[in-house]
Parts: sequence; structure tokens; C-alpha cells
Amino acid sequence: MRIAVAAAAVFGILAAGSGWGQEVEPPEGRVLEAAREVMKAAHYCFLVTLDSSGQPQARVMDPFDPEPDMVVWMGTNARSRKVSQLREDGRATLAYYDASGMGYVTLIGSARLVDDLVERRRHWKPEWEPFYSEGPESDDYLLLEFEPSRIEVMSFTHGVGADPSGFSPAILDRSGSGWVLRGGS
Repeated sequence: MRIAVAAAAVFGILAAGSGWGQEVEPPEGRVLEAAREVMKAAHYCFLVTLDSSGQPQARVMDPFDPEPDMVVWMGTNARSRKVSQLREDGRATLAYYDASGMGYVTLIGSARLVDDLVERRRHWKPEWEPFYSEGPESDDYLLLEFEPSRIEVMSFTHGVGADPSGFSPAILDRSGSGWVLRGGS
């Protein structure tokens, strides 16, 4: 009887240490979580659009935290240069840098202009009041909905892309409603 109890205890310890019976997070989930944390820690990002001659144009933005599907919302002035550029070509890039966590996230995809009042109210920050005196109801207030098709993540803090043999970012490509890890995790 003692042998059976001892064997069960040893098996239980080995099973717990090996992850048996536990849900193991897929590498894509680990990379996405690292991306979200870097994005939140960075707070601001650069939005890069293309001008009429195809030259990249970058500006700092104050985005909302990414949604579960990694869509990022941003508010802007409807008469801004970025809006006219996105009307011509919706391709865009978001770049986040977290200096304290030694990491960055780059999202490559497309941005859509959204003028829906319900969405504008939902995606509003009180600190923007000085720029839009009528708040989210202002005619100048417009939303950008950014949907990434590729995400690149490098984070020493999270051990993502920080492989000493090459320091290449982990790359996720959108596949249907999910993400597929390409490499560098």
C-alpha cells in the first residue's frame, strides 16, 4: 500500500511539473500577450501612413488599448493630413516602443475611417476635450480603426524575440480570425 501511495505522489509531482492535465498556452498566445503588455506600457505609438508620392509619413498617436483581436482604435481630427492620406491609401503601420521594458511592437495592416457617433462616444478620452470642445460629438472628431495583418514583437522582459543567436522579432500573421507564429519566438 505504501508503494502505491508513494508512486501516486511521485506521479502527481511529475505530472504537475510537466504540464500534464494543464492547459498550455500556445506560443501565439504568449507572443500576443507580450505584444499587448508592450503596447500598454508604451502608451503612445507612431502611426505611419503613405503620402501621395508613396513616402511614409509618421506621427505620434494616443491610441486605445488593443482589443482582443488586436484591433487598435485612435481618435483624430477629421481635417488632418493623416485622414486625407488614409482616404487615398488605407495601408498603415503602428509602432510602439517601451524603453523601460526593452521592447517594441510593430503592427502592419490597414486603417479605416469611422464617423459613427456611437463609436466616437465609445472611443473618447476626457483629456482630448481641449482639442474637441464638443467632445465626441464634435464635427472634427473622427476615429481610425486599425486592423493588423502582421505583428512583430521584440521584448526582452517577456523573452519574446530575444534569442541571443539572432535577436529577431517574433512575427504573427493573421490567419482567418486568429494568428499564426512565423518565427523568432
